[in-house]
Amino acid sequence: MPAVPTVPSRAGTVLAFDFGTRRIGVAVGESLLRLAHPLTTIAEEQTERRYAAIEALIREWHPGQLVVGLPVHADGTEHDMTARARKFARRLEGRFALPVALVDERYTTDAAVEAMRSAGTPGRSREAVRDQLAAQIILQAYFDQQRES
Repeated sequence: MPAVPTVPSRAGTVLAFDFGTRRIGVAVGESLLRLAHPLTTIAEEQTERRYAAIEALIREWHPGQLVVGLPVHADGTEHDMTARARKFARRLEGRFALPVALVDERYTTDAAVEAMRSAGTPGRSREAVRDQLAAQIILQAYFDQQRES
């Protein structure tokens, strides 16, 4: 019988992204625990700087899976940001050779804002963490979908 490793494998780490044109929220989670945590917000508007920041996160966390929120209208129809998020997901997959899952992100930003409001987070502080909380909600939805399947 093989020995059980004493150091947990990072292969189960998942990074999730709430893609935006000005900011990208990032969350991290472990697939075995199926629990998502807000991580950071990438506030770079220049494309290469964004990908450099993402590369640094990938080097630090060694994820085995990436997740990208897919924005759609309330009725599920696609719009301009849907195409941009799909392109972002394809670029992540191509650049980092990691599998990328798309997750419906309807209402995640609203849920993040409401959670901060309920927690008493002051208005100015909300913007700093809103996108990473939205990424956390996206990642938790991904984990919940995995649990159901």
